[in-house]
Amino acid sequence: MTKPIEIHLQVAKRALRYLKGTVNYGIHYKKGEDEELLAFMDSDYAGDMEDRKSTSGYTFLMCSSVISWC
Repeated sequence: MTKPIEIHLQVAKRALRYLKGTVNYGIHYKKGEDEELLAFMDSDYAGDMEDRKSTSGYTFLMCSSVISWC
């Protein structure tokens, strides 16, 4: 960035505070667990009564731990 302003510093500090607060979070895999990859998905087509938008989501699990979701 060639000309950072105060808001850029504030955003950087906020990101660092977030990372500091989540340093002990993570995905824990248990030894001996079934190493199966599972995927779940759900969708609702045109379920919003006002604008008829569709929604969907998914989750991937490995060794009983979530590895990706949306």
